[in-house]
Amino acid sequence: MAEEAAVAPVNSQQLLEHLTHIEGAAEDILADKHKLVDLDRHRNQTREAMRILQKGKTDKKQWMCLGNMFIKMEKKSASRFLEKDFDHTSQEIGRTRTELKPKMNHLRDLEHKEELKGFNLNPLSKDEVTAINDLL
Repeated sequence: MAEEAAVAPVNSQQLLEHLTHIEGAAEDILADKHKLVDLDRHRNQTREAMRILQKGKTDKKQWMCLGNMFIKMEKKSASRFLEKDFDHTSQEIGRTRTELKPKMNHLRDLEHKEELKGFNLNPLSKDEVTAINDLL
């Protein structure tokens, strides 16, 4: 309650603008989270298709659905296409996750909350893991 009394009174227009900024930041975060779900679903479907091609018959050509078309392509070409799509989707997921962290911090700033601790961690590199294993 003491914090509320210390806050300077603001007019309704400033309050409305502040709430609009908060709502916009929250919507942007939700849109990114939905994008991550869609990208992850696409990546899993691509992984399934790659696995089916690996297990499939020894036919040299396979049918693939690209958009709303079916195309018969060589198995190697289809496999390369799926691998590129998988890599591109994985990169897009990583980029979206990286962009999501500053957006979350910005929203917390707008809400006058502390920055979340422990969410800016990065995994150890191979060299760092090797150095730690050597020490142990």
